[in-house]
Amino acid sequence: MLAIVAAVLFLAALVFELSGFALGVLTATVLVTAGLLCLALQMAGVGSDARRLVRH
Repeated sequence: MLAIVAAVLFLAALVFELSGFALGVLTATVLVTAGLLCLALQMAGVGSDARRLVRH
């Protein structure tokens, strides 16, 4: 789920960067940083369902 959020953030950052658009402090750099944070949390296992990892 966090990987999908990261993809959406990266898409928004690309649109912001290509159009030169910014909403106050919400710039392309901020969106890329938030996307990288989401990817790092995904890789760390945050949000994963522990019951799916255990095989019976």
